[in-house]
Amino acid sequence: MRASTRVIWTVSVLMLAAVSEAIFPLPFLPFLPGFNHGNGAAKAVKPQPAAAGKGGRRRGGSMEAQTNWGGKWEIFLQNSGVSGMHAILMPVINKVQYYDATIWRISKIKLPPGVPCHVVDAKTNRIDCWAHSVLIDANTGAIKPLSLATDTWCSSGGLTKNGTLVSTGGYNGGANTARYLASCDNCVWEEYPQALAAKRWYSTQATLPDGKFFVIGGRDALNYEYIPEEGQNNRKLYDSLLLKQTDDPEENNLYPFVWLNTDGNLFIFANNRSILLSPKTNQVIKEFPQLPGGARNYPGSGSSALLPIQLYVKNPKVIPAEVLVCGGTKQDSYYRAGKRTFDPALQDCARIRINSAKPRWKTEMMPTPRVMSDTVILPNGDILLVNGAKRGCSGWGYGKDPAFSPILYKPRAPRAKRFKELQASTIPRMYHSTAIILPDGKVLVGGSNTNDGYKYNVEFPTELRVEKFSPPYLDPALANMRPKIFAAGTPKQVRYGQFFNVKVDLNQKGATKENLKITMLAPAFTTHSISMNMRMLILGVADVKPAGAGYDIQAVAPPNGNIAPPGYYLLFAVHKGVPSTGEWIQVV
Repeated sequence: MRASTRVIWTVSVLMLAAVSEAIFPLPFLPFLPGFNHGNGAAKAVKPQPAAAGKGGRRRGGSMEAQTNWGGKWEIFLQNSGVSGMHAILMPVINKVQYYDATIWRISKIKLPPGVPCHVVDAKTNRIDCWAHSVLIDANTGAIKPLSLATDTWCSSGGLTKNGTLVSTGGYNGGANTARYLASCDNCVWEEYPQALAAKRWYSTQATLPDGKFFVIGGRDALNYEYIPEEGQNNRKLYDSLLLKQTDDPEENNLYPFVWLNTDGNLFIFANNRSILLSPKTNQVIKEFPQLPGGARNYPGSGSSALLPIQLYVKNPKVIPAEVLVCGGTKQDSYYRAGKRTFDPALQDCARIRINSAKPRWKTEMMPTPRVMSDTVILPNGDILLVNGAKRGCSGWGYGKDPAFSPILYKPRAPRAKRFKELQASTIPRMYHSTAIILPDGKVLVGGSNTNDGYKYNVEFPTELRVEKFSPPYLDPALANMRPKIFAAGTPKQVRYGQFFNVKVDLNQKGATKENLKITMLAPAFTTHSISMNMRMLILGVADVKPAGAGYDIQAVAPPNGNIAPPGYYLLFAVHKGVPSTGEWIQVV
């Protein structure tokens, strides 16, 4: 092909791609001259970088504000009352639910007056007057203790479409339990000890496209089931060949990673293998390549995220979805830790495009090894890896060398430029730590208890202090770039596919669809390094118009429940990578 013809042909294809992005995201790349089809690994000729404007750089077609600020830690609470083994942000009321286990019959906060103590043993008249569940105001730190009767130790959870927390499983008498806590200031737990067909200890709960729940795994539970309506009992189980085949001598397949794919099927990862399961037919649709290197699930305890889902005004038939898995341990680390040999954790992160015709893992290296870390999707689509250790694995005293420094991972940045170590905490956050995003963009970090009970004169004491971490986008130097959503100008509910307006205050000129985004983030239920149902959507934006001291943004709600199950999400406006405070919005 002559050079002049090549140029004309290339420009024509690029122009066609630009106007067709919503229908065919990125399919033209393989047809451009200079694209390498060899070895099954697609590699495009690296284009010359576009000139970045003052104060920013290009990322994903938009400008990102630059900062070298490594974040900031602050003590939020000296005593949370209950160590934060399990955590979730409750919708609308902006209160965090912490609970741990009732088996120890101890915490650092008593049940309030008027709340009866739990009768542990009627024959001996043994009672438990300690609280094992607390609601913490995310702004003021005010704590409200709640009564729990069944044992929630190593349980799972998720939110209904109305914002009620459904907690499943636990230990002993709590293992078959489904618990319900509505999102209100005066709500109390409702517990149903026979709701589940199998005992669920270290299981994973996932929200389905219709808002109902699926729960899989747990110790000696190589199966899954569907959670019944409140007050009903389930008796039907489905065997899981994946769990049977990945159940090694150290287990390494507890708390499997489960992500709802954009086609409505469930991506399930256990130990080092993964499948795509249809919740409609209960058939395995696809098996993915094995992820080499070691074990990724409890007690190997790597962490995982479904990367932010990019939506458009008009979406393609197949919406891409990509899963990230980071850290973990060697297959026998649990056995070796029991012999007091603490091996280095895994240092890799791997990504896989689960809707690809030929999916494969692509691996990159973190700055440091990590096990027992928590993965948090930030409002701007970046990923924060926080907590955990550099050696050992999950278990009582089985982790060493705390990972004090969080790692920021930018999934849309070029390879080799995605990781950045941030400001270190001074508090070890080991086994049984948690981290969740808050509406103001800070990350609430709590928990850490490597002990069988509440113990303080040990290497890693039971931790009751709670911290807040401010990621780099909260750099005070970027404050003038932070949008503010006018709550009165933004709907509280949206229907699937609905066009809706978000009004923001932003004292910056030149905001466009390329640098002013709308994201929606589903609150995660976090425990044992797994963030159940954590999900971010980057919405399609139809228009951005100047309005007063800011802008009116016309966005498009997610198209269906496969993309966004019904329920509550935090809505953020993000300008050049700097997010607003989130506002609650319900997809109905």
